[in-house]
Amino acid sequence: MDEKPILWIVIPCYNEQEVLPITCTMFLEKIQSLVNRGMIRDESRILFVNDGSRDDTWSIIQKLTEQDSHYRGISLSRNRGHQNALLAGLMESKERCDITISIDCDGQDDIDAMDEMVRAYMEGYEVVYGVRSKRDTDSFFKRTTAEGFYHLMNRMGAEVVFNHADYRLISKRVLEKFAEFEEVNLFLRGLIPLVGFRSTTVFYERRERIAGESHYPLKKMLALAFDGITSLSVKPIRLVTLLGFIISLISFLGVMWAVIQAICGKTVWGWASTTSIICFVSGCQMLSLGVIGEYIGKIYMETKKRPRYIIDKRIL
Repeated sequence: MDEKPILWIVIPCYNEQEVLPITCTMFLEKIQSLVNRGMIRDESRILFVNDGSRDDTWSIIQKLTEQDSHYRGISLSRNRGHQNALLAGLMESKERCDITISIDCDGQDDIDAMDEMVRAYMEGYEVVYGVRSKRDTDSFFKRTTAEGFYHLMNRMGAEVVFNHADYRLISKRVLEKFAEFEEVNLFLRGLIPLVGFRSTTVFYERRERIAGESHYPLKKMLALAFDGITSLSVKPIRLVTLLGFIISLISFLGVMWAVIQAICGKTVWGWASTTSIICFVSGCQMLSLGVIGEYIGKIYMETKKRPRYIIDKRIL
């Protein structure tokens, strides 16, 4: 591609009043650096998406837009979660740019990787995934659970890029096709690969959070994994079916054994074995109903076709 693209950096923000005044300068300097080196056009912008923050995040975004024309902002009517906030930013920017780069506000992702992302786009790639090269800054628990998250997702049938979060470049053409996806239950890490088109990866090292606290503790990570699996794969239901078949086979063998023991006169009345079997089978039934119920719940939410986000204010 010969023509310089217009880049919009999309940054979801939720209660980021501590870190936003620091990282906003980093993003602006990166935009200016890319413009000065002739990699992108000066019409490029930085779009902050306020995801219903309860602190002064939106006030800070408003002040930034007054200070420099490269800053833009939208504010959702309420907190809708990281994935919906990111989607709102992508959809708002797709008509105004040639490429978008989504990144978190905390400054952990290496913004210098954007240079390589833009170069990859100029070489013809439509999607460029930012992938962590290592996890040395994470604790053993965080590293183990995070890597286990990606392995679990892939084993359950959700196609995700290993060690990739939501730091990625997406072309306007991909965004236009992605806009046709109407899922209410969003898991962008798994949905973007489904769009297809030519893609590549850029490796970078992730740093410590500059300020503030992480909004993705283990509880949210597990919820995100479960949402991703049940939104993109029916493999858990198939596993439930397999589990039911195995339990049925074991139960049949148990019945045959009980009949033989009764014929031979070797039966002993006892409540322990009976209680154990009932508890085991009941537990499997409840687990199976829970998994199936999760899918039914998602079907219920999809049929309502509620808006995935509502924008309250725009500064574009």
